[in-house]
Amino acid sequence: MIDHLRELHPVVQALLATLFTWGVTALGASAVFFVRNINRRVLDGMLGFAAGVMIAASFWSLLAPAIEMSADSWSPALVWVPAAAGFVAGGIFLWSADKILPHLHPGFPVEKAEGVKTSWERSVLLVLAITLHNIPEGLAIGVAFGAVAAGLPSASLGAAVALAIGIGIQNFPEGMAVSMPLRREGKSRLKSFWYGQLSGIVEPVAGVLGAAAVLVFRPALPYALAFAAGAMIYVVVEELIPESQAEKKGDVATVGAMAGFTIMMILDVALS
Repeated sequence: MIDHLRELHPVVQALLATLFTWGVTALGASAVFFVRNINRRVLDGMLGFAAGVMIAASFWSLLAPAIEMSADSWSPALVWVPAAAGFVAGGIFLWSADKILPHLHPGFPVEKAEGVKTSWERSVLLVLAITLHNIPEGLAIGVAFGAVAAGLPSASLGAAVALAIGIGIQNFPEGMAVSMPLRREGKSRLKSFWYGQLSGIVEPVAGVLGAAAVLVFRPALPYALAFAAGAMIYVVVEELIPESQAEKKGDVATVGAMAGFTIMMILDVALS
């Protein structure tokens, strides 16, 4: 598979990778056709797993390459500057989006919606909440493939593919997190599925833009990698971990996070 990918333009590579992650989101949303509800402990484990994957991906696939890339243009004492600046900028971006974009986290009443006050219905707010997760994920994949095309030794096609696989796996519960609550509230299976998969459509858009941007502005690549890492860590700390611990049964979520981190680490090392 990797050999075939090498023959494609990096933007096309990023598009195919993010279409895969979108497809896994849709697969998770499709569970609504078979079950009406999902055990809360199972969902907590899945959310913890997603958090573990994102933490591992943030370091191995994004921050570590960003630091290595900076070694050529920064003195040893300041080699951390691009990674630190990009990481903080990514967190600020997600913080700002969180405060502005109306959204509702799964499991909360519509009165707990965050962002600018709006009269949008619950289904739209749920989709927007998961969409916030998916923007940095799609961007991370696009930037990773762009880094490979830039010919930097610290970036490999295998690592970019590993990142796409890891993010794809953790997208499964995100699709369920939208479709299942909507089904419980009485929406049809088809409409619940539609909204669930819709939350992942932003990933191909962000992926293509990320890959194209770093090809045009190569000096910004370390900042872009770290930016995606900062945005993903913000999502983990702000949303995934609190949601997975909401039922006060943190052992399942913690085991899930450990498993997700381990699998993402293995993927990155094995495919790099």
